[in-house]
Amino acid sequence: MRFRSTVFCLAVILSCLTHGSDMVHAQSPALLEAYNRFNTYYQQGRYSDALPYATEALRLAEDEFGPDHPNTATLLNNLAGLYQAQGKYAEAEPLYQRSLAIREKALGPEHPDVAQSLNNLAALYHAQGKYSAAAPLYQRSLAIREKALGPEHPDVASSLNNLASLNLAQGNYAEAEPLYQRSLAIREKTLGPEHPDVATSLNDLALLYQAQGNYTEAEPLYQRSLAIWEMALGPEHPAVATGLNNLAGLYKTQGNYAEAEPLYQRSLAIRETALGPEHPDVALSLNNLAGLYQAQGKYAEAEPLFQRSLAIWEKALGPNHPSVATSLNNLAALYRDQGKYADAEALYQRSLAIWEKALGPEHPNLAPTLKGLADVDRGQGNYTEAEPLYERSLAILEKAFGPEHPNVAKVLDGYAALLRETGRDDGAAEMENRANAIRAKYE
Repeated sequence: MRFRSTVFCLAVILSCLTHGSDMVHAQSPALLEAYNRFNTYYQQGRYSDALPYATEALRLAEDEFGPDHPNTATLLNNLAGLYQAQGKYAEAEPLYQRSLAIREKALGPEHPDVAQSLNNLAALYHAQGKYSAAAPLYQRSLAIREKALGPEHPDVASSLNNLASLNLAQGNYAEAEPLYQRSLAIREKTLGPEHPDVATSLNDLALLYQAQGNYTEAEPLYQRSLAIWEMALGPEHPAVATGLNNLAGLYKTQGNYAEAEPLYQRSLAIRETALGPEHPDVALSLNNLAGLYQAQGKYAEAEPLFQRSLAIWEKALGPNHPSVATSLNNLAALYRDQGKYADAEALYQRSLAIWEKALGPEHPNLAPTLKGLADVDRGQGNYTEAEPLYERSLAILEKAFGPEHPNVAKVLDGYAALLRETGRDDGAAEMENRANAIRAKYE
């Protein structure tokens, strides 16, 4: 799911840049140069290098057009998107809000550009786990697009896809599926069955089926998505790397490690060539390949990949980005599996601090880190410290996803083990039965 979020945020920025390019070509050379440099660095994943040019482009636009012009709103949107890509959510939010206010006043509340701003602000809340704040914005954006553009416009399909992804993130699988399917149907009808956006819809629907444990339904969708991207974009395109990565993830989940490994390796090779060895997507591929080796007990092969992934994310995104927290969590899990509890605990603690600061104390991303910390404490016999961590992890997941989500079963397993080790067999059996019932639901 993480990867899906990354692709989604990139799509938001690219749509903003399309609006901006129409404006900057008619303006001063300084504005054009600042805009183009921002765009170039952003596409390369060089966010720190892009930031001063995005800021300068906004300043020049405000001087030339005024603070309340739609062109200024476009550049506010660009700068906000850059901050969002860096995980700087507090900086992004007021810029998105100001862009939205300008567009509503200048263009009217039902204009498609207003829908774009609503969508982007919703995406920011979505990334932060503020699902209740994101949902009405996505829904309003969808309503505007349906009214202004018609029910079968590609932008309507994008809104449906985004709203479906929000439901998927919350574990609302029944709500997500018809939205994904409608989005796919619109794209196939309006764009043709071999369009890259159709591949995106197929990929996302496969993610839903995989999350539900419906592997037989997911696999052909991933395969068709990958085939479309390869045919439409060429075998070395980053989108192909995405398709390879996701299909490999499905095979890994099923325990088909031999099938997953060459796909992960090819995905990594494409990203290194297309994006450069220091790009965040390269870090994602390294992380996933390391996870595959970890699952096979190949700890010596996994560790340097996790470490390289962490170094790339820290350099590209800064030490407090959520992707860094993910990387720290994964490296900690590797150390935990090897019984290196002191090393694991330090990384889990750092990961937890980043998550709490960036996303708040109840975001679902905290739950695996809390469980990992609890596992470390349990492994050392520190049962008093471990139990409240299991309880907190469980409470976060149940609140976010409901009591029957697959991740809930994983925490119940650890908690049940603690209860058995402390002589509370009745409570352990109850949790084990509950975990087994959850897993049976998805078989």
